[in-house]
Amino acid sequence: MRALRERDFTTVFAMAHDAGISFNRIAEACALKSERVSQIARGAAAVTALATVERIAGGLRIPGALLGLAAQPWEDTAVLSTESHHGDDPMKRRNLLRGALAAGLTAPALAALTAARTDVDQTLSPDIPQDLADLEAAAECYGYGYHGQQPTRVLADLVTDFTTLRPLLTVPQPAPVRARLCRAAGQMAGMTAIVLHDLGSRRESRAWFATAARAATESGDDQLHAWVLAREAMVPLNYGAPKAAADLADQARQTAGSRPTAAAVLAAAVAARAYALNHQSEQARTALASANALMNRLPEGERSNTWLTYGEQKHHVHLSHAFTTLGDTRRARESQQRALELSAPTSTMTRTLLHIDAAACAHHDGDSEQACRRTIAALTALPHGYRTGLVHRRARDLYEAIPAEHHHERAVQALRDVLAA
Repeated sequence: MRALRERDFTTVFAMAHDAGISFNRIAEACALKSERVSQIARGAAAVTALATVERIAGGLRIPGALLGLAAQPWEDTAVLSTESHHGDDPMKRRNLLRGALAAGLTAPALAALTAARTDVDQTLSPDIPQDLADLEAAAECYGYGYHGQQPTRVLADLVTDFTTLRPLLTVPQPAPVRARLCRAAGQMAGMTAIVLHDLGSRRESRAWFATAARAATESGDDQLHAWVLAREAMVPLNYGAPKAAADLADQARQTAGSRPTAAAVLAAAVAARAYALNHQSEQARTALASANALMNRLPEGERSNTWLTYGEQKHHVHLSHAFTTLGDTRRARESQQRALELSAPTSTMTRTLLHIDAAACAHHDGDSEQACRRTIAALTALPHGYRTGLVHRRARDLYEAIPAEHHHERAVQALRDVLAA
């Protein structure tokens, strides 16, 4: 009952499977992909979209009242309602409930109890929408990144759940609930923009960041707004406009303030990278010192390794690129090694970018042939879906940094061919 009330479909699907219903049968009945059903049953995916909840209710014949939905077309409303055909007669309602409960806590009996509760519950003050907690949990899950999934797959799931926010935002809500909805919208829009950035779709990424910024502003969460600005700065940073990136990063730093927060550290680190790319070495090192100082004071609760927080692994990823760009290859390699130690094997894109940074260090130190070979190895080890966007751009930046008089060399030509493939 609790699993149904909380729409815990991990438990619901697992119980159905234990009862002898295969995931394929569940998928067929609910019009879902069998892989998606399997992920939900394992707890690797969550159900937040209302349309999906309704399909599951219909497919598994779960009375709508148990899931906080309207009665499904197939339900026997005479059994589920405590008032139907009986008006307000307490004795008739009591007999109906006794009859429904005579066989124990069966689905019809539980539905009758739920109907009795909701009859009164609907007359009480508005509560937090049931979908909100699911959406907040979904945003938190997406914050853990790709988990070995291709970016396009994560993008599809993110946008699907993001659209679930619309009906909740179009009806009047108490101010605290509205703020939470806008915060979830800002997080999801921002993470959608991150994936689009990684895929190389700069224009769409900026549009989603603009939506995320509006949602963050309406939520009243300055740290979320600063996070959006700092993340947006990484679009021009990684695609050839370091001055624009520095301007956005500076806005993020001002919005975040001087407190040690995840957004403040991120903004300082991104600013350092932008300054380094813009050949402003002194400003870059000053920003790096600020990022390190903030990182040392960052509360433990904000140090997890997610898109929405700022852990040690992420810090060293930023330091790697900043020091590589500055030509400080010793410190860059130290950060690369530490970041790789902290990166999960499934962090495919991050690990590849670190390998390309290491190749760029080899080029800085005068070994362009090794730089090309290491970049080729990093690119060819990638699944096809990752060989575009940010990774491709970073590898091309290395190729273009090699003087033209070396472009006839075999290793340089091999890198050019891989980039052209």
